[in-house]
Amino acid sequence: MNLQINPIDPATCARLRELDDAGRPPVESVDTTGGAPLRCCLTRACPGDRIALVSYAPLARWAAETGADPGPYDERGPVFIHATPCVGPAEGWPGTMHTGPRVLRAYDSGGRILGGRLVQPAEAAAGAAELLADPEVAVLHVRAVEYGCFMHEVRRG
Repeated sequence: MNLQINPIDPATCARLRELDDAGRPPVESVDTTGGAPLRCCLTRACPGDRIALVSYAPLARWAAETGADPGPYDERGPVFIHATPCVGPAEGWPGTMHTGPRVLRAYDSGGRILGGRLVQPAEAAAGAAELLADPEVAVLHVRAVEYGCFMHEVRRG
């Protein structure tokens, strides 16, 4: 199965750099050591990169696109993006974003959680393909285990 890996799109990043999904301005900083997972390009920041910490509601944005109503499943949380526009992600699974276990959270077409799977980095793409093979699954969110943060979205390609 072909997977469509979706970062936060450039137009949304532009809006988040002004005001985030919680209605706050971004918190900008310089990543002095590197390593912040950037949801705009699905890479990790390099030392010296200017980054912005913003509140992001991935399911609400997907629901607005699809007409779903996730109700209480709608949530928002902190994510890092570049403080200025970047080139975006490379093709394929963003391996450098995934250095530890991840949760693949499956949602149905209404935006309700159907379940999920805990995966190691080497199993993540295959796990996503298996979950998306279920016709009830409309979209997947990849999340960090430690903090629960949204990493990126996966859809059928």
